[in-house]
Amino acid sequence: MRRFFVIGSLVVFASVALVWLYWPPVLWSLILIVPVLVIGFQDYFQRKSSVLRNFPIIGHFRFIFEALRPEISQYFIETETGGRPFSREERSLVYQRAKKMRDTVPFGTIRDVYEVGYEWVNHSMQPAHVEPSSLRVTVGGPDCAQPYSASILNISAMSYGALSSHAILALNDGARMGAFAHNTGEGSISPYHLRPGGDLIWQIGTGYFGCRDQSGQFDIVEFGERATHPHVKMIEIKISQGAKPGHGGILPAAKLTSEIAAIRLVELGNDVISPPAHSAFSTPRELCEFIGRLREASGGKPVGFKLCVGKRREFLAVCKGMLETGIAPDFIAVDGGEGGTGAAPLEFTNKVGAPLTESLIFVHTALTGFGLRDQIRVIASGHVVSAFDLVKRLALGADMCNSARAMMLALGCIQARRCNSNKCPVGVATQDPQLTAGLDVHDKGARVSHYHSETMYAVAELLGAMGVNRAAELRPWHILRRTSPNRIQNYSEIYGGYALEDGSLLQPDAPESHRRAVACASSDSFSNALKTVEGTS
Repeated sequence: MRRFFVIGSLVVFASVALVWLYWPPVLWSLILIVPVLVIGFQDYFQRKSSVLRNFPIIGHFRFIFEALRPEISQYFIETETGGRPFSREERSLVYQRAKKMRDTVPFGTIRDVYEVGYEWVNHSMQPAHVEPSSLRVTVGGPDCAQPYSASILNISAMSYGALSSHAILALNDGARMGAFAHNTGEGSISPYHLRPGGDLIWQIGTGYFGCRDQSGQFDIVEFGERATHPHVKMIEIKISQGAKPGHGGILPAAKLTSEIAAIRLVELGNDVISPPAHSAFSTPRELCEFIGRLREASGGKPVGFKLCVGKRREFLAVCKGMLETGIAPDFIAVDGGEGGTGAAPLEFTNKVGAPLTESLIFVHTALTGFGLRDQIRVIASGHVVSAFDLVKRLALGADMCNSARAMMLALGCIQARRCNSNKCPVGVATQDPQLTAGLDVHDKGARVSHYHSETMYAVAELLGAMGVNRAAELRPWHILRRTSPNRIQNYSEIYGGYALEDGSLLQPDAPESHRRAVACASSDSFSNALKTVEGTS
């Protein structure tokens, strides 16, 4: 639309001028046309709305329709395929915080407090004062030479290719302004990740983009050259993600430009599909050794891995590998099955992978049972929007959280669900230069920073109201849930059966809840233990 607007406007003006020479009564048409064109030029040159920058004049109809019947637009969003989008309440929260608008609510609670599934925290008669600046966590175990002080909320993995250059620039600029981290996604480190100067978490996927040889295998030399860059603060090995666990990443050919191909070291013309599994390691023990290699090659920076929890015995096998090799990750990112993506098969998006709550509790308790929890930070990722979402995940065992879709909303995403078509109307998830141009980097970067700072302020206020001085003091019993019309339970009561004592899984009489899975787990294989004890997942 942008490419035709200026030319079309000039043609209209010229046509009207010519007609005026021969037909003076055309004055009435000027009265109608000129105001419309003035509005169009105002839309074209303003920087606040990507929709209006990309679609002058006609973009107003979207806002008119949404104002008249907001439930219609939400209906079409929710009936599209894929993971559950944000509700209007969640979208409004992000937009208000990103734009630094008033986010208070009149008339009281907007949810039915007697609805099954309603969750809340209790306040204290002696509130505490918590500084938002104190909500940080140091990532780095005993073998880490360059530990990183991270915010408890960071930008989750979204690669250049899936997102536009302007979107990456804005996200990283927001991370720089707000002093939090930006995960690169598996598409490697692009110039747009580096230019603003924000802290980076470099994600290494199964395609080894940015650190691969000509045959697509991992190249330690290429890795070392990029991992030692001062903007790279942590390295994350992507084993699986919640939106499509067990499936490789997908970049449609329509979004593959020559620049992206050069950055990823791939060929033009085809979909870029990462292999489902890594080729650099094939057993839990080898995964731990691979972590050690990356930590050494990066100069001692924190190295961890990201996964969506599947078979319990496989994660327990990795825990055994940590003990046997003496090499443990500095962090583990747990991605829930409800996580989002720009492109994934429907069945994988909706029906594969454990939800975040159960996954987070399992990972936290498993690490505790093996005596590893104190040296490994746990990151939670999956539909994190509000301060309550963060408090809940921290109470269930996370040390920090990552958010992707909320950050995209802060950029101006309208959930058009065109991420995989290269036709994102607001320039966030497209490589079309005309659409990308509509996203103003400076304005949207500031919005990302605002969303983060306002949410951190809200977390501090929540903790203070609860009488909690530090996020590390949160426990499952802080979160309450209505489990039936006349029954309330806290998360310790709901999931209390999963709780483990420190080192309890190292004892001969391991707890019954984990005994069979531990017996099946072997650091020599992810899968051969299946034959050991039937019926164990």
